[in-house]
Amino acid sequence: MATSAPTVTGLVDLLDRQVRARPHAPALLVGDERVPLSYGEVDALAERAAERCVAAGLRAGDVLGLVAGNSVEFVGVLLGAARAGVVVAPLDPALSDVELRARVKASGARAVFSGDGFVEAEGGGRRGDALVLFTAGATGRARTVSLTHANVAAAVHNVCATYALGPEDATVAVMPFFHGHGLFASLLSTLASGGRVLLPAGGRFSAGTFWADLRAAGASWFTAVPTIHEELLERSADADMPVPPPLRFVRSCGAPLNAATQRALERMFGAPLLSAYGMTEAAHQIASEPLPQDGPLKHGTVGRATGVRLRVVGRDGRECAAGVRGEVWVAGPTVAGEGWLRTGDLGSLDEDGYLSLAGRIESLIVRRGLSISPEYVEDVLAGCPAVAEAAVFAVGGERIGAAVVAVRGEECGEPSEILRYCRERLAAVAVPDRVVFVPALPRTAQGGLDRLAVRERYG
Repeated sequence: MATSAPTVTGLVDLLDRQVRARPHAPALLVGDERVPLSYGEVDALAERAAERCVAAGLRAGDVLGLVAGNSVEFVGVLLGAARAGVVVAPLDPALSDVELRARVKASGARAVFSGDGFVEAEGGGRRGDALVLFTAGATGRARTVSLTHANVAAAVHNVCATYALGPEDATVAVMPFFHGHGLFASLLSTLASGGRVLLPAGGRFSAGTFWADLRAAGASWFTAVPTIHEELLERSADADMPVPPPLRFVRSCGAPLNAATQRALERMFGAPLLSAYGMTEAAHQIASEPLPQDGPLKHGTVGRATGVRLRVVGRDGRECAAGVRGEVWVAGPTVAGEGWLRTGDLGSLDEDGYLSLAGRIESLIVRRGLSISPEYVEDVLAGCPAVAEAAVFAVGGERIGAAVVAVRGEECGEPSEILRYCRERLAAVAVPDRVVFVPALPRTAQGGLDRLAVRERYG
C-alpha cells in the first residue's frame, strides 16, 4: 500500500513518474476485450495528441473543447493537450447540439475535438489554466470553473493521500470524465499513483457489466454517486448476480447517501463505504471519511477536510461553534481563485472536525418562519418501505410537495398513506402538503438529483 502521495505539478507531468519507473505496467484496460494499455503506450498516445493539437493550429493558452466518453481518446487528448500548453474543456457527449454549442461558447474554446477530429470554434485563450469545467447544475444553470495545473496537482495529491492509492490499486471508471468526480477521483489520481483504470465498453458505466468489469480490473475500490450505488444494491437481489470481488473500500460522493443504504452496501461489498464531499470549484474533493486505520467512520457525515481548510459561518459572518449549522466555507490549494469559497451548502462541524451537510441553502424551504431542509424530509421519506426515492420541493411559497418513486414491484397506495408515515416521524411544519407519484426523478448528467428540474416540473 502506498505510504505517500505522488508529487506532480499538473496534467503535464502526471504520467512521468510511472513512465520512468514502470513503463510496461498496465495503466488502462479498454473496451469489450479489456485490452491493457501500458503507461508507456498511454504516454505515446499523449505525445501524438500534443502533435495533433499543434498541427491543428492550437497555441499555448487556447481552449480545446473535448467531447468524448470515458475512452482512450479522452485520456490521450487531455494529457496531450496539456503538453502543448492547451487548456482543456471536457464536455458531455450526450448534450444536444444546442447545449453543446452554448457550452463551447461559454468555455471560450478555439477548437473542439470529438471522434471526428478537430473542428474550429470561436474563442479566446485562458493562459495559466489547465481545465475549464462545468458545474453539475443541480440547483441552477451550469457555470464554468477555471482550474490551474496547481489546483489539479493539489487535488490529485489529496485524493491519493486520503485513500492511500498506489500501484497495486485498480478501479472501474464509473463516473464520467467530463466532470470532476470521475476526472479527479477515478482517472487522474489512479494514473498519478500508478494504478490501473478500466474504461467500460462504450465509454460509459453499465450496471449490466459492472461486476465483470470489477473482476477484470482486479479492482480494489471504486467511486460513484448514490443513485448508482442504489442501482447496484437493487441488482444484487437478483438470484444469478455474482458475488462481488473483495475491495479495500467503496467511495460515495455527489449527494447524501441514505444510512440504511450505506450499511447494506458495506455488507454486500464486505468493505467500508466512505462518504466524501466535493465541488467543481474546489477541484472535486473537499472532505472524506477516512480509511478505518486513519480514523473512525461516522456515517451520516462526509468526514474530515482533505488538504483544505473548512469553516462553518453563520449569518452574522462569525464562525459557528461545533454542532451549530451555518454555511460551509473552504480554502486551500485546490480552490479556484483565492481566499475562501462560500459553497452555498449548509452544514456543521463536530468536535473532531467531521462535517455533516444539511443541503443547499438556496433549496431550504421557509415555512412559518422556520427553515426546512428538503434533504432531511427526503431521508425520512426514503425510510418508507415502499419508497425507492423522493424529492421534496416548495410549492407556491410555503407549501411543501414531494415527488415519490415507488420501489419496484411495490404498491405505495394512496398519498394519504405516505403523509401518515411522515406525520409519525416529522414535526408538523415539515410534513409535505401533497405527494405525487412519478416513474423517475430528473437527474443531472453526473447522476445527482436535478432540483431545478424538480421545481420546474412539480413546483
